[in-house]
Amino acid sequence: MPEPMSPARLLELDRQHVWHPYGPMPGRQRPLLVESAAGVRLRLAEPAEGVSELVDGMSSWWSAIHGYNHPVLNEAAHAQLGRMSHVMFGGLTHEPAIRLATKLVEITPEPLQHVFLADSGSVSVEVAIKMCLQYWRSVGKPAKQRLLTWRGGYHGDTWQPMSVCDPDGGMHSMWQGVLQQQVFAEQPPAGFDAEPDPAYVRELGELIARHAHELAAVIVEPVVQNAGGMRFHSPGYLRALRRACDEHGVLLVFDEIATGFGRTGALFAAEHADVAPDVLCVGKAITSGYLTLAAALCTSEVARGISEGELPVLAHGPTFMGNPLATAVACANIDLLLSYDWQGEVKRIEAGLRDGLSAAAPLPGVASVRVLGAIGAIQLERPLDEARMAAASRAAIRNGVWLRPFRDLIYTMPPYITGDDDLARITSAMVAAARASES
Repeated sequence: MPEPMSPARLLELDRQHVWHPYGPMPGRQRPLLVESAAGVRLRLAEPAEGVSELVDGMSSWWSAIHGYNHPVLNEAAHAQLGRMSHVMFGGLTHEPAIRLATKLVEITPEPLQHVFLADSGSVSVEVAIKMCLQYWRSVGKPAKQRLLTWRGGYHGDTWQPMSVCDPDGGMHSMWQGVLQQQVFAEQPPAGFDAEPDPAYVRELGELIARHAHELAAVIVEPVVQNAGGMRFHSPGYLRALRRACDEHGVLLVFDEIATGFGRTGALFAAEHADVAPDVLCVGKAITSGYLTLAAALCTSEVARGISEGELPVLAHGPTFMGNPLATAVACANIDLLLSYDWQGEVKRIEAGLRDGLSAAAPLPGVASVRVLGAIGAIQLERPLDEARMAAASRAAIRNGVWLRPFRDLIYTMPPYITGDDDLARITSAMVAAARASES
């Protein structure tokens, strides 16, 4: 065992060597050192703002739907470790991967029959785009190379996903002129319960029709635009996309990496519209945050088109594809989710978020408050600068909650096991963070 190091020494080494996401090197903000986690709580190695334990309002970037150190998932990991932690997936296969693929086919929309396992959500989007491009090349339409999406989206940090993130307000705008130029529609009008705007539906259909000759696919986040601003839109726009894609010969891809496995109140957000895509991306909550894993599912038509083409294989093969440890935990996680009334728990969380966040609506600097399923967001009137971001974060920590505000949002996606008292603590911390951001 390595000799233990003090928290101060660990943080010193972290500053010297560790590059954290979306930050400079060295970082300007001192990260919190987590010692352990259980349930919905993160235990800190040293207190922050006088607090040694935080309720996790983020589900570790929306993945840990069952919290931390869950006995069922721990047992699945331990059992698989005793058999094998990894084996290459080229030319070999194994039970956990087979079981997982079968489960995913069973719980996703019926036309999706084939599963490509990937390392991360961003990679699953890469694979989905490659599927669409290769499909059209294989069926003799190689000019169909572009993608259409709507503004405000976020699909990952690798190359092709960056090209379909918001081209102006997103993190990847610096890559304009280098990335392939895709086709962008305006953001869908806001409001999950709002009736679809006929004018917007018409414009969307006309844009797809105008570019159909060059479009391989339309790719969107269904119902919720997540990292692009936690915006909710009517499921009716998904039905409009399905009709337009069918009419004009364009594939439809849903990125459910954030919304899959119950986050919006439906097992998959596509169910709100009763629509099936041609390709579906899932990730994040698939292992409840235990291990990195994602998948791209497709229809038999897409798979057959690729497999009968000039290059009759999908030319992609991650080293850790189908990792036995990750797929075993994913199987246990899906079984756990389906073993209890997860919909009831998400509805309970939704009610608690609506109640607790209502206090934020009249605050100075708050533009709106919105809730859908186990997602709650306070929209501020102006983006947070570094000082206001730090003030908001400190206020949440003083209230015993871990949040990560970004841009003009203070939001939460709590684990489904979050109890009512902890949920009230999360919403109180969000309100305090909104106040602190304007003080």
